[in-house]
Amino acid sequence: MNTKSIKSIIGTALCSLLLAGCSDILNEQPRSTYDPTFFKTETGVMGGLTAMYAHLRYFNGQYYYAALQCATDEYTYAWSADNNFKDADLTQGVGNLASNTHRSDALWNEAFSNINTASGIIENAASVGISEALIAEARFFRAYDYFQLVQNFGGVPLDLGGGELMFNTTPNRTSVRNTVPEVYTKAIFPDLLTAIGELPETPRVTGGVTKTLARLMLAKAYLTYGWWLENPGDIPTYPACDRTDPDGRDKAWYFQKAYDYAVDGIVNPGPYALQPTYYDIHLGSNDRNSEVMLYADHTEGSEQYDGQSHTYFSGGAPGNQIVWFVTYNYTLIRSSITSEWKKDNDGKTIGAIETVKREAAQAYGRPWSCMAPPIGVFTRTFSDKSNDSRYDGTFTTVFRGNWAKGGDATETYYNANGLPIKNGDAVLTFLDEDISASVDYSDTKCFSDVRGGVTEGRADYVVEPSYISRGRYPILWKLGTYRTDNGTGLGQPNGGITRPINLAYFSELFFIAAEAAVKGATTKAVSGAYANDGTAKGLINIIRARAGKWRWDNNGNAEKIQDNSAAMVAATPATIDIDYILAERSREYFGEGFRWFDLARTQKWIEYSQSYEIGSALNAQGSMSTNGDVEKQTFTRIIDKHHYLRPIPQGQIDALEMTEAEKDAYQNPGY
Repeated sequence: MNTKSIKSIIGTALCSLLLAGCSDILNEQPRSTYDPTFFKTETGVMGGLTAMYAHLRYFNGQYYYAALQCATDEYTYAWSADNNFKDADLTQGVGNLASNTHRSDALWNEAFSNINTASGIIENAASVGISEALIAEARFFRAYDYFQLVQNFGGVPLDLGGGELMFNTTPNRTSVRNTVPEVYTKAIFPDLLTAIGELPETPRVTGGVTKTLARLMLAKAYLTYGWWLENPGDIPTYPACDRTDPDGRDKAWYFQKAYDYAVDGIVNPGPYALQPTYYDIHLGSNDRNSEVMLYADHTEGSEQYDGQSHTYFSGGAPGNQIVWFVTYNYTLIRSSITSEWKKDNDGKTIGAIETVKREAAQAYGRPWSCMAPPIGVFTRTFSDKSNDSRYDGTFTTVFRGNWAKGGDATETYYNANGLPIKNGDAVLTFLDEDISASVDYSDTKCFSDVRGGVTEGRADYVVEPSYISRGRYPILWKLGTYRTDNGTGLGQPNGGITRPINLAYFSELFFIAAEAAVKGATTKAVSGAYANDGTAKGLINIIRARAGKWRWDNNGNAEKIQDNSAAMVAATPATIDIDYILAERSREYFGEGFRWFDLARTQKWIEYSQSYEIGSALNAQGSMSTNGDVEKQTFTRIIDKHHYLRPIPQGQIDALEMTEAEKDAYQNPGY
C-alpha cells in the first residue's frame, strides 16, 4: 500500500529526531534521509522512536481539525470558510464532500509512514539492546495510529508490503484492506496490551507515553469496538464483514473490559491527576500539566524544531493553526473618537477606531473565521453558565480594549450609547442569556462592522445567544495563543501557535468507565484519590464536582473563589444515559477534536447534527458577509449512513497499480 519512497516512509527532512543523552525532553535533530539499516543501530532506533512523538504534529494542528469538528453539533462553517470546511460540513447546498476534498487525508497520508517506522523499531530494537519498555512506546504509537485510522476509514491494510505488521523496505503500489475486526484484534489490542505490561508508570521524558496512557487507549478502543459490534444504528461497515468478533467475544465482554481498564487507570494514576479547576487545565502558562497525558508538542524556543514561523505563519504541517479556524474577526469592532457617532454623505462612519486589536494573547489571536459554533452550543450544551465553570473556561466572550498595546496613547474612546471606554474595558460582550427586546441591533444604533447590539446604560456592544451568526461568535479561549515574548505590546499574533495540542486527558478515564457502565458493564467501588461508588453517576460526578470549582472569572478578568460542587452534583440526573454522557463530554472537551469520534462511536451523529440554528451571514446580495443576518435561521445537513466512513484519499487510489475495478472496490462505498 506504500506509495512513497523508502526515505519518506521512514522519516521526513524536518522530523527525524534523536534523544539527547541526559535530557528529560525530546531533542529534535533534523535529518534529511533514513536508510533501512538505520534501524539496526541504537542511534537509529532511538531516532525513529523519538519521531513517533513528532509525527503527531503532521495531522493534528491543520485541516484534519475541520474533519473532526465540522458537521457536528459543536461547529459549522463560518463566514470566510473555504471548501476545506464547507465540504466537511455537509450543510445542504454547501460544499461537495468527495474523495479528493475531505481533510481526513492528512491522517491517512501520515499514519502509515509512522506505522512502518514503528514496525521497524519493534523488529530491530531488541537486537541492538533497546529495552522492552522503549519498544513498547513504538507499539503504543502503532496502535494509536491504527485506532485513528479504523475509526475514520473502517478496515485498513495491516500489510504495507512486507507482511502483516512487518517492516516494509520496498515501495509497493498494491494493497489489500483488512476488516475492522482484524485491525482491532490483530493490531490495536495486542500492541496496547503489550504496552501496558512493558511501559513505565512514570514517563521517561516530558510527555512520554506510560502504562496509564496505554490503559486509557485500550479502554477507549474496547469501548469503541463494543459499539461497533452492537451497531445500534445499522451503519454499514467496509470492507464488508459480519459484525462478529474473531475470538468469539460479544459486545458485553468489550464494554466490561473498557470499564475495568479505565477504572484501573483511575486507581493507579501514576503521575497523572485532575487539575483543581477546569480553568487550570487550559491556562497557557500551565500547559503540559498533570491532567494531560498525550499531546502534539510545539516549542516557542526554535522555529527550526517547531516547524513553523513564529512571526508570520501561513499554514500547513507541522504547524499549529487550529485556533485560528474558530476565531472570528473581532478586529472589525469599532469605537468612536467622539461621543456621537457620525456618518459622511456616503454613509461611512467618521472617526471609527479599531479598539480591539489583534494580539498574541490567549483571549485573542489571529482571526480566520472559518468555523462557528451553532446557537445550540450556548442554549443547550452550556445552559448552566453560573455554576459550571466550563463555559467560562472554554470561550472568550468579552472582548476588551487593548489599543494601548498597539502604541495608541489615547486615554478614552466612545462606544455603545456614546459612553466612554478605557483600555481594558469591555468593548463587545456575548451575553450569557437572551434579554428579550431590550437589545437594538439596527444600524442606527450600532456602527461597528461586527453588528453588535446596544442596550441601555451599557458602554459595550452586546450579542445575545440567539443572535450569534457565522460572522460573530465567542472564540475558543482554551486553545488560544500563549506566548512569553510579547513584552508590553501585541506580540506576534500572526505566528504559528507554539502551545501543545492536547490529545488525551486523565479525565477521560472517568468518561470511558461511565459510558461502559451505561452500556451494561458491572460496576465496582473505586478507591484512591477519586473514590466513588463506580457507577456512571458516581464517575461523572467526580468531573462535575471539579467543574463547579472556580478560582478565576476568565471573562470577568477577576479572581473568583467559589465552590459550586454541591450544586453541580445535585443537578446530575438520577439515571445517566448515553445522551447525558455525550452532553458532559461536549462540555468537557468542546472544540478539541473529540466530537466527531464521540458521535460516530455512539452512532448519534445524524441525530445530533442534521439540523442547527445560526445567523446566516448572508448579505442582501446573497453572498457571505462579515456582518451577516442578525436573525437566526435553521440549516439542514445531508448526513447519510455512508458518511460514517471517510473516503480513502483519491491520491492514494490513483497511485495504486491495480485494475479500475479493484480500485473501485478499495474505496469506501458512496464515494
